[in-house]
Amino acid sequence: MLAYVFWHRPAAGVAPEAYAALLERFQRSLAANPPAGFVHSACFALAAPNWLGEEPAFEDWYVIEDFAALGVLNEAAVGRGHVSAHDAAARAAGAGTAAIYRLIEGSASLEHARVAAWIDKPRGAPSPLLAALLGDGMDGERAGLWQRQLALGPAPEYCVLAAEAPRGVAATRLARGWSATITERTPLRAR
Repeated sequence: MLAYVFWHRPAAGVAPEAYAALLERFQRSLAANPPAGFVHSACFALAAPNWLGEEPAFEDWYVIEDFAALGVLNEAAVGRGHVSAHDAAARAAGAGTAAIYRLIEGSASLEHARVAAWIDKPRGAPSPLLAALLGDGMDGERAGLWQRQLALGPAPEYCVLAAEAPRGVAATRLARGWSATITERTPLRAR
């Protein structure tokens, strides 16, 4: 299971509420007519500060079956049935960055993910044992541990999505040089 994660904010002069409505429209479009390999998606509002600076931003998760499904999603997003919703949101978008993550433990469910714990490690640091530690205390049916597979801009190595931060991401448990940033997110409701 993979997820395309996109952090973005509205362009200058675009109200966050208006931008959120455009994002919800695109989410509804995908849910109503999902492309092959698409599992589900969600968009979250982020408080400031966040990855993109001191202004409110958004975080989209597009859960897909595999890399082939990413190509299908990419084509479908700007294809018949979704293009007007996609293009309206894209025209209102400002700065953004993205990454592809692979689920390595737990659930790909996004409905309980009110907290994201983003974990970075120093270059060259081993990770297999630490990956298990990060998921310690995580409810595997309601939370997931994700590892970055492909960076399309600045993005942390690991993410734990959960209702609350698990014990494994506490500063006292991380290896030297590792860091964790806990972000609370508010889900947009695609009506």
